[in-house]
Amino acid sequence: MATNWELSGDYFENCNCNVVCPCLISPAPPLTSRPSQGVCDVALAFHIDHGNYGAVALDGLNLALVAHTPGPMADGNWTIAIYIDERATDEQAAALGAVFGGAEGGPMAAFAPLIATNLGVKKVPISYRVTGKSRSAEIPGIMNMSVEPLPSLRENEEIWASAGHPIAPDRLALAVGRAGSTFTDHGMHWDNSGKNGHYAPISWSNH
Repeated sequence: MATNWELSGDYFENCNCNVVCPCLISPAPPLTSRPSQGVCDVALAFHIDHGNYGAVALDGLNLALVAHTPGPMADGNWTIAIYIDERATDEQAAALGAVFGGAEGGPMAAFAPLIATNLGVKKVPISYRVTGKSRSAEIPGIMNMSVEPLPSLRENEEIWASAGHPIAPDRLALAVGRAGSTFTDHGMHWDNSGKNGHYAPISWSNH
């Protein structure tokens, strides 16, 4: 029987696509458009404000997930790696690995059938910062990433879109051209400076 879990917090991502990431505007079914560069290199960072996996509390923990796809995301053959906050206990790390690997329902379960290679989980120091409307995250020696909202005449200075993104289906703040990430690990290397990005609050559960 599946363990009930829920979490809420903040997330942002950056990929190597140009403005705007074709995945966000794919015709049905989703994720079928070809990435701007032919392949997709994407990093996603998460901060959990409040969460639990059964009786295991997840409050305050950070996590990052990186993925490479050799073509349209819907075609599968993804390679992923997961990085979990070194402050997590073994129980918390196992819970986060299950949730973010898609084995326990929720948004990430939609991606699980597309994953061909899972490079595993590492416990590492992960910083996650929100400064005004900017976000940044770092795994020393492995990943640096950040996003800023696009300039907007709107009162809140952000451009929000209902993009139907599986991770944040209600709305995303677009940060296209004001995002970037560098990543080096598992034989993968990229620099996505000045590429597509966005961020959003998240509220997930499997019940």
